[in-house]
Amino acid sequence: MTKVVIVGYDEMFAQLIKGCISAGYKPVGVFRYDRVKYKPWFLKIKDCILPSKDKSFLDGYKLYEIKATSVNSEAFRKELIRLNVDIVFVGSWGEKFKKETFCIPKIGTINCHPSLLPKYRGPNSYAQVILNGETKTGVTFHLMDENYDTGAILQQTEVEILPEDTGGSLRARCCQIAGQEVGKLLLQMESEMILPVNQREDLATYQPQFTEKDVLLNFEHTAEAIDRRIRAFLPWSKCYIAHKNRFFTFDKHEIFGETCERQGKLVEKGNDYFCVVAGDKKIIKFSGIKLYGSTRLFTKLYASMSLKIGDIME
Repeated sequence: MTKVVIVGYDEMFAQLIKGCISAGYKPVGVFRYDRVKYKPWFLKIKDCILPSKDKSFLDGYKLYEIKATSVNSEAFRKELIRLNVDIVFVGSWGEKFKKETFCIPKIGTINCHPSLLPKYRGPNSYAQVILNGETKTGVTFHLMDENYDTGAILQQTEVEILPEDTGGSLRARCCQIAGQEVGKLLLQMESEMILPVNQREDLATYQPQFTEKDVLLNFEHTAEAIDRRIRAFLPWSKCYIAHKNRFFTFDKHEIFGETCERQGKLVEKGNDYFCVVAGDKKIIKFSGIKLYGSTRLFTKLYASMSLKIGDIME
């Protein structure tokens, strides 16, 4: 039986574990990111008082936890050797694996990346594909090498992006599919030889980390592009609308009608909403508005006194 260790955190971590167990491959060890994120003494206290979802999940399955402070630590490498590991699966991780680590498993270290590689290498692919108006993404299992998301592909599955998807709903669906596919991959590797396929570098794209500017709405963009940006960052972050030196958040938005007014112009307002013209002349209504760092009451006062029809929202 193939001996598997799973490294990761959050939904992808949990789904890979479930998928392996469902296929009959109970991991011989797991390594959660909490052990990298927190000092050992602090984590011991936190696990007793306020355990993370990952901790509670692992306790439920009674899985053996590898105790180390990094995937590149001597302690982690010694555990892989002691456990005689065939495969390490990686499902979301914040460290770059060194060659001395990813070469230890007899078959290999396999990363599960939520995109159709070589497109959308790098972090935040759930949000990036929505931002860019893609209609499909995917889940790719690939061998790890010394660069990010560049290793040869073992298995790839397409995932449809729905018109109403947020980054969070797309993540949930991709992780669920990853959990289904990891078991299939293990069973296939037991019964036949899988030939890794090198990625085409001419098709590769890499997406960097987001910055604060990425969550600021730009009304030069079309209403559809603004809608995609708002959905892409949910539930991790709200988007912001600038008015002079202030920033508004909002609870919901809707697109309706067209106007001949200039882009970014405030064309209607109330105590808890306002309407702004997008780059394609469509009007977007933002409801449940709130000034960043202020109360709803102060927001209403600001909206009645400082927001003027005709103001330009940046």
